[in-house]
Amino acid sequence: MELKDKVILVTGGGTGVGRATALMLAVKGAKVVVNYSRSEEEANEVVQEILNAGGSGFAYKADVAVAQEVHDMAAYTAATYGTIDGLVNNASITAQIAMDNLDDVTDEVWDRLFNVNVKGMFHCVKAVVPYMKKQKSGAIVNMGSVAGITGIGSSVPYTATKSAIHTMTKSLAIALAPHIRVNSIAPGAVDTRWWSGNEERMHQLAGNLPLQRISAPEDIAAAVLFQLTQDSITGQVFVVDNGQTL
Repeated sequence: MELKDKVILVTGGGTGVGRATALMLAVKGAKVVVNYSRSEEEANEVVQEILNAGGSGFAYKADVAVAQEVHDMAAYTAATYGTIDGLVNNASITAQIAMDNLDDVTDEVWDRLFNVNVKGMFHCVKAVVPYMKKQKSGAIVNMGSVAGITGIGSSVPYTATKSAIHTMTKSLAIALAPHIRVNSIAPGAVDTRWWSGNEERMHQLAGNLPLQRISAPEDIAAAVLFQLTQDSITGQVFVVDNGQTL
């Protein structure tokens, strides 16, 4: 898929990897919808940067955990730009709970993380697929994590949600073929605000990295664009982790 003039929805697009992805897509000529739930100021800043550079895009507030809000966002996007060509399912949340601290892993924590990280991503897929099916083309990238591969992460529920995303990606790739491709990126440690104040823990979880570096959001964004544009790739989980899982 060529990105020029394609309509791409980026959830959680105001900060971190979402921000880097939205800006990178705009540089390639895509029309970018920057979804946010709480980061309104940041999302508007991303859109302004896109517009200042001569690109096209707008910000849209929607909680991906709420199916109706996601449906309305997709409908508004299609009404504005005519269709939806791509989805970057980036919106995620975490809980910083030591892996051996099971007492603090409450039902509320489980529900909150699954509602956003798993059900939220499914809501977004379900909302955009009708437009992609109509035009018989589309690409979806779900943001996973090496935590979903290794079982080591910011909390047990977080690792479980990311593992679920990897499996859901494969299921959706089969279900939506041949016209819609679905892939996933599984980043290792990434230098984002998630780890602000917890940098030491981030390095502990990352371990001894062979490449001796922590990924920048732009590193992950580049992998997202690769999956969006490569027409022979579907159902794949790409690990981008500086050798963390070796």
